[in-house]
Amino acid sequence: MNELTKLTAKDFATDQEVRWCPGCGDYAVLKAVQRTMPELGAKPENTVFISGIGCSSRFPYYMETYGFHTIHGRAPAIATGVKLANPDLDVWIITGDGDALSIGGNHTMHVLRRNLDCQILLFNNEIYGLTKGQYSPTSRAGTRSPSTPYGSVDRPANPCAFALGSGARFVARGIDVSKHLPDVLKAAYAHKGAAFVEIYQNCIVYNDDVFAPFTAKENAGKQLWLKTGEPMLFDGGAKGIALDVETLSLRVVDVTDGDWQSAGVLVHNPQNKALAQMLVEMPSDIFPVALGVIFDSPAPTFESAVVEQNKAAAAGKAPNLQALVSKGQSWQVEKEPRAE
Repeated sequence: MNELTKLTAKDFATDQEVRWCPGCGDYAVLKAVQRTMPELGAKPENTVFISGIGCSSRFPYYMETYGFHTIHGRAPAIATGVKLANPDLDVWIITGDGDALSIGGNHTMHVLRRNLDCQILLFNNEIYGLTKGQYSPTSRAGTRSPSTPYGSVDRPANPCAFALGSGARFVARGIDVSKHLPDVLKAAYAHKGAAFVEIYQNCIVYNDDVFAPFTAKENAGKQLWLKTGEPMLFDGGAKGIALDVETLSLRVVDVTDGDWQSAGVLVHNPQNKALAQMLVEMPSDIFPVALGVIFDSPAPTFESAVVEQNKAAAAGKAPNLQALVSKGQSWQVEKEPRAE
């Protein structure tokens, strides 16, 4: 593609019919990604979208880039192979709460701790949508579904807490229809390493409005959009998040006349992992929901270490396939004489 060609969202959209339920939050995420790609300077021929199984995993069909629709929970394994084969590629993993945290939980954990340079978008609708509404690892206690007709008794998984516990160096949250989602995607792309983004996505058929207590227009005051170096204010600046030094826990404080300093409101530092852990675990009934970039502390990536190791191992050596095949234990099978 000509370097002078200015790409648009249409350049990242395929001719495939988008096959999600009308009103599904996946549409909004798809549009946000397609609009954001040109702003990132991304090139279709250098970009790969890799998904597992689930409603969100149809994503690669709708992106005019390279892509793999893989098997349940194994997108991180495929993505690791792609990145090691060609570290210059921009790799995006598209997954859901069931795909990434149930059958794929082990793979998600390892791609995060290894710090593969990729963007992981986890669409969280707190339900299994593709297989008709069973409860998922993130479904809330009491969720009634075909697999839990009397209500789920499981304690739900917290995707961002899981990511932090797995060693993720970048953790963020967004909302499918939010105007701030492109900014979160840009921050994830700018991060060198595994960037984990949980996106609250509404399933209009099986779990409609489960996030309405903080996503509905009238409840927008429950959203805490974090920005580096800025105070943690929400509810139009009338409230903020402070630290209770006695219990070393967060608390909500009132802010009068914009004087957040006197109220003890914290200033967001995305490199503070202890604070990030507290932010992602705030109970939403009392606290707002932390959104935006929650944790961002870069570290060396997995594929860069592998590339450097391979270079060092190959230094001064001429390629010799026969020597490689013969290395270690080897033996020759000879035909025994046939008994007469």
